[in-house]
Amino acid sequence: MSTALKLSTTHTGRLSATTKVLVLICFMYGITYIDRVNVSTAASVFKQDLHLNNAQVGLVFSAFAYPYLFFQIIGGWVSDRFGARLTLTVSALIWATATLLTGFVGSLAAMLFARVMLGFGEGATFPTATRAMSDWTVEGKRGFAQGITHSSARLGNALTPPLVAWLIALVTWRGSFIILGIISLAWAAAWVWYFRDDPGEHPGITPAELEVLPRYALRKERKKDPVPWRRLARRMLPVTLVYFCYGWTLWLYLAWIPLFFLHSYNLDLKKSALFSGGVFFAGVVGDALGGIVSDYIYSKTRDLNKARRNLVVLGFLSSLAFMVPILFLHNLTWAAICLSMAFFFAEFTIGPMWAIPMDIAPRFSGSASGLMNTGSALAAIISPLIFGYIIDKTGNWELPFLGNIGLLFFGSIMAFWMKAGEGLAGGSFTAAKQPAG
Repeated sequence: MSTALKLSTTHTGRLSATTKVLVLICFMYGITYIDRVNVSTAASVFKQDLHLNNAQVGLVFSAFAYPYLFFQIIGGWVSDRFGARLTLTVSALIWATATLLTGFVGSLAAMLFARVMLGFGEGATFPTATRAMSDWTVEGKRGFAQGITHSSARLGNALTPPLVAWLIALVTWRGSFIILGIISLAWAAAWVWYFRDDPGEHPGITPAELEVLPRYALRKERKKDPVPWRRLARRMLPVTLVYFCYGWTLWLYLAWIPLFFLHSYNLDLKKSALFSGGVFFAGVVGDALGGIVSDYIYSKTRDLNKARRNLVVLGFLSSLAFMVPILFLHNLTWAAICLSMAFFFAEFTIGPMWAIPMDIAPRFSGSASGLMNTGSALAAIISPLIFGYIIDKTGNWELPFLGNIGLLFFGSIMAFWMKAGEGLAGGSFTAAKQPAG
């Protein structure tokens, strides 16, 4: 058993501090995704209540993404400068309040305001979580840490349709948002109470854990160093483009899959939610497995290009292959299977992708991951709007998948320019992986 795995528990059998921090971050990923995609399941209800058409619903879906895009880079820089504890606490308070307010909206404008506020709060979350994991994760487990946290996000995706459908039946669609907002506030309280930016300052950390973690003291001394934005942006540009292609797939699923089953196969809300949850659950497995396989390949080959880039190419091409039948088949069972497998392979790339900013620029991992995630955030703006427009004009719920197939192919080609094995200053990964960057 590896040292990292031994550290998952203490000699008393209790979970270690590093494991508890990872669990907290996993909960955050799941909660944030429930809060951002709950509108997809609730749309069939609030659409009628607020008298919206499909294009307006698409605008509600995409409104979240405008501030989400803008605060990726800013949030990453703030977390590098002021730490993950403060940044995530403030972010959580904002997104929790936005979720609560959604339960009280009475118009399209009010709904858009709440969704913009949600995007503002969640914009910094993933880059900040990457900042936290850079300090609290053993180098050889970066893929696993990113894979398991994003797996939790997909678990949130999988649980959202049946959970929100159940809450709507129990307390109406407005009550569902209020309950989810309260849960978000509870997470913020737990985070600020337990987490510390410096692992060495945590009362529950052990000497054995500190021995294998990055040297935070050296990183702390360099906190005021300016971020080399030009070099960092140039290195991250191919990664950002690849992640845009992934993000297009993700937001097509998050925004429209429940309505796809509802309208394309004439399912009621509960059955549509169950089928959607099954598709999203495939992503849970894909995220976790992709991170594990990525770290395993790196441990055997010590080649980050093989461990990160090659898995991204494999995942994109496999997802593309399973998406093609959706254009030609109109069978509920086969559609669910193909959509699930396509989502599994798309999510298989997440552990490797999110480990890349930590590999290339560990000192500036918050800023680097913020740059990367602007790709997905931009896709989140464009994808739902185009999907809604196409459906309103053609009535064809399968047609938008055609563009997605083309982007997956383009992303598989662009992946060869990511060069995960080279540090920010150039050269091999060995030169780039010094403690604290």
